[in-house]
Amino acid sequence: MQFIDGGVCAPAGFTANGVLSGIKEGRTKEDTALIYSEKTCTCAGVYTKNRVQAEPVKLTRSRTSRGKARAIIVNSGNANACTGKQGAENALRMSASVAKTLKIAEEEVLVASTGVIGQQLPVEVIENHMEELVSGLSATGNEKARVAIMTTDTVYKECAIETLIGGKKVHIGTMAKGSGMIHINLGTMLGFITTDCAISAPMLEKALKTSIAGTYNCVSVDGDTSTNDSLVILANGKAENKEIIEPNEDYYTFLEALNQVNTEMARKIAGDGEGAEHLIECTVTGAKDVETGRNLAKAVISSSLVKAAFFGKFYAR
Repeated sequence: MQFIDGGVCAPAGFTANGVLSGIKEGRTKEDTALIYSEKTCTCAGVYTKNRVQAEPVKLTRSRTSRGKARAIIVNSGNANACTGKQGAENALRMSASVAKTLKIAEEEVLVASTGVIGQQLPVEVIENHMEELVSGLSATGNEKARVAIMTTDTVYKECAIETLIGGKKVHIGTMAKGSGMIHINLGTMLGFITTDCAISAPMLEKALKTSIAGTYNCVSVDGDTSTNDSLVILANGKAENKEIIEPNEDYYTFLEALNQVNTEMARKIAGDGEGAEHLIECTVTGAKDVETGRNLAKAVISSSLVKAAFFGKFYAR
């Protein structure tokens, strides 16, 4: 098992791109990203537990529940949250524009947004740049896509890993954004994982939910969750390993690789927290079980007093 370059484009059959659509006045870097698989994928997702949920979250949750997807469109600059019926229509227009341009089923397109809450998304600017977004899809498009999803992030966040499953090389790639409104018990800020592993949708969902418990769900920055937190994973099977349909040895090898990727990304997100000067990791030993250990660690890293002490560089001696 080794880390490699390529982010979401590292797995076979995936391309990506990012363009500047002009969603938010004054932005000069890419603000719209697209991830695309050359074949239909199994998929799974986890989402914010905030009582207020953005329209893209509602749409994508309904579509990942089908277990099939092929593309993900993401915009920054506008969260499309607290936007009501028009916001729901705008999320649908985003996915419809992708589907029409790529000539795929609209139900295979997932949607995510991040940015300002409470303002209507100028979806027409995204539609006007869709041909450019699709025509620019490439195996190195992760470099533009990883920037397009950033808001208050100071650095882009991505990684990828290669491992062997059933004698076949399998790759997992990811990119994410997030530095504020981050707290335990969420999906993530915005995170997108691709893999060429052949794995069924139920096993993919099981692996994702198992993995986030000890990675993303152990991160706390400011104690606030977001309206838009989403973490989705697509698996297209291009590695041609025997499909994982049960929790066997191949499943646990895949889970180990997924944990490696998600741990790396969780550290990147925590380290880039808004105003953060320190990355704190809490290790618990001697707990009677994993759940107890995690609860103890969460109590420490979620403490405002602990955070204030580290920020103020006050260390007990």
